[in-house]
Amino acid sequence: MTLNKRMAAEFIGTFWLVLGGCGSAVLAASLPAGIGLVGVALAFGLTVLTMAYAIGHISGCHLNPAVSLGLWVGRRFKGGDVVPYMIAQVLGAMAAAALLYVIASGKAGYLGGLAANGYGEGSPAGYGLAASLLTEVAMTFMFLLIILGSTDTRAPKGFAPLAIGLGLTLIHLISIPITNTSVNPARSTGPAILQGGLALHQLWLFWAAPLLGAGLAGLAYRSFRGAQED
Repeated sequence: MTLNKRMAAEFIGTFWLVLGGCGSAVLAASLPAGIGLVGVALAFGLTVLTMAYAIGHISGCHLNPAVSLGLWVGRRFKGGDVVPYMIAQVLGAMAAAALLYVIASGKAGYLGGLAANGYGEGSPAGYGLAASLLTEVAMTFMFLLIILGSTDTRAPKGFAPLAIGLGLTLIHLISIPITNTSVNPARSTGPAILQGGLALHQLWLFWAAPLLGAGLAGLAYRSFRGAQED
């Protein structure tokens, strides 16, 4: 599969992740009969689950710069494709955030929120910088271990999308109150650029922490496999 086709798949997949995940938070979470935190967590997991089956055989269904980096560090992805994948993922997230903004603006009283990530004043429950940084590093580390382990050639076949989707759901259940859950720099960038202000000012953390957690997970999984198996 050509790089351009794989980048297109990553664009579409990341578009769906942001539209489905952030869209559920913006449009459906707080209604009187809304889906709430659990529903939003499930929505993010379902976006990855559905795209894994739809485009996993095309691009690998990374949908996340941290995943692309972690797979490269874990020797499961070509280094030359990391930056092109990241570009496609960020553009997909931005396109989804723009569409979500247009849809949400159709309701009177909309204040411009797009489920952006944040810490301190930007945290849903007021968690500070240190707690948010540690959470994002730890959650991304575990997410990459789930991905690397479930897609290993020795793992049961056909179940990786379920493990990854459910893993992302669990991560959101844990960390939505802390940072609104990123573990994905593209997911953070799209809403932050459209929302601006504090979300954009705090965006650095939601690149630094997921990339660090992903890199550590890639190194850890390489140590599990051993040099002869890489």
